Amino acid sequence: MIDTHCHLYLDQFNDDLEAVLDRAAETGVSHIFLPAIDLDSLPKMDQFSHPEISFHKMAGIHPTSINEGKGTDEETLMELCSRDDFVAVGETGLDYYWSTDYKQEQEESLRIHCKVAKAVQKPIVLHNRDSTADLLDIIEDEQDGSLNGIWHSFTGNVEEGKRALDLGLELGIGGIFTFRNANVDQAVARLPIEHMMIETDAPYLAPHPKRGKRNEPAFVKHTAERLAAVMDISLEEVESVTDENALQFFGVN
Repeated sequence: MIDTHCHLYLDQFNDDLEAVLDRAAETGVSHIFLPAIDLDSLPKMDQFSHPEISFHKMAGIHPTSINEGKGTDEETLMELCSRDDFVAVGETGLDYYWSTDYKQEQEESLRIHCKVAKAVQKPIVLHNRDSTADLLDIIEDEQDGSLNGIWHSFTGNVEEGKRALDLGLELGIGGIFTFRNANVDQAVARLPIEHMMIETDAPYLAPHPKRGKRNEPAFVKHTAERLAAVMDISLEEVESVTDENALQFFGVN
C-alpha cells in the first residue's frame, strides 16, 4: 500500500516516529509521499529512513499558510521543484473554511503553483475545503493539456468528481471517505477507481474505526478496506490499482 499524502514531519510524531514507521511497514506501506505546508517543512523531510519504506518529497505553500502571511515566491518554488528529489508541487489549493479574507492571495498562490508544475512537468497536489467551484474553475483556466494533478482528500459529489477527472485530475481517497455521515463513499462508488489513490493526511482525519485519534500511515489500510467494500472488489485489487496509479502519477519506480 502507498500513503500518497502524509505530514510525517509534524510535531505530533516527535515522540514515536520509529514506532509509527514500523507499524506502517508491518501493515504493508511501501511508499510515503510528503506534501509541504510551507518551505519550513522541507528540511524536516530529510530525517526519515526505514529499510522497508521509501519517502518522497514535495514543495509548496498550503493555502492556510497563505492566510498566515506566507508568500509564494515563484523563483524559489521553481528552483526547488526542478530538483530530482522533489516529485511534485504542493500542497497548494484553496481553503475558505478558516477564512474567506484571503481568496485573492490564495488564488494567486495556486496559479503560481500551476505555472511551476507545468514548467517542471511534475504533478500538483490540491487542497480543497469549501472552495470546490473556484478551485475547479482555476484548474480549468490553467489547464493547457500539460497540467497533471490530484484532488487530495476528495469530498465532492459525483458531478464534481467527473468534472475533476475531465480536467485531468486524479482523486485522493482518505479518511473522510470512511466517515459514515459524510456520504463521500456514495460519490466514490460511481467514479472510476483507475483514477484514485489512497492517503491518510496524517496526523489529521484518521479513518473509521480510528476516527478522532492521531492519524498515521498504517491507518491507510482502513481506507483501502472501505474502498474495496464500496467498489465490491478485493482488497488486493484495490492495493494493486491504487499503488500503480500512485507510482505512475508521481513518476516513481
